[in-house]
Amino acid sequence: MATIRLGDTAPNFTAKSTEGDINFHEWLGDSWGILFSHPADYTPVCTTELGTVAKYKDEFAKRNVKVVALSVDGLESHEGWVNDINETQNTTVNFPIIADEDRKVSELYDMIHPNASEKFTVRSVFVIGDDKKVKLIITYPASTGRNFEELLRVIDSLQLTAYHKVATPANWKSGEDVVISPAITNDQIPSLFPKGHKEIKPYLRITPQPNLD
Repeated sequence: MATIRLGDTAPNFTAKSTEGDINFHEWLGDSWGILFSHPADYTPVCTTELGTVAKYKDEFAKRNVKVVALSVDGLESHEGWVNDINETQNTTVNFPIIADEDRKVSELYDMIHPNASEKFTVRSVFVIGDDKKVKLIITYPASTGRNFEELLRVIDSLQLTAYHKVATPANWKSGEDVVISPAITNDQIPSLFPKGHKEIKPYLRITPQPNLD
């Protein structure tokens, strides 16, 4: 079973889904991606999660992010579950759900944790950049629903820091000040950060978010 670490190329795979066959890398194209797993169909917490993701479709699209879910049940089960999700969450599921009955993708992404369950996937989230590299991995227990506002916040940080020489501080949200990379010298700051900066310590320099007008 593979161990996937940050910075690794996200393993490619082909699989059946509720929106047809998927070649993962081709399906991602030039987009960022979220791959998130569910222990099984017709589970209560995951029902709320999939409904929530459907409602966030526009927010993900603004960030050039495609979302795909995975469960170890089959397509017929998925389709029935989608009907329940649409009904109970007052939404329409608008992203593919992979049918991983042979657990090929689950094992490829190390989603089977035997001490939690030998049969079902843990509830993992992988954020994958437009370069196909894994940027974030979070694994939740079955009892705790995922926070998709937090995933949007992290994606905002990942995309900002990928293209600007900054990092984001604790509890940062888009629009707030950011931290200048320690690798940047004070002499470089005026040209890179024309909005100005504040030096709290030589290693802690704050500047307004650079990609906002």
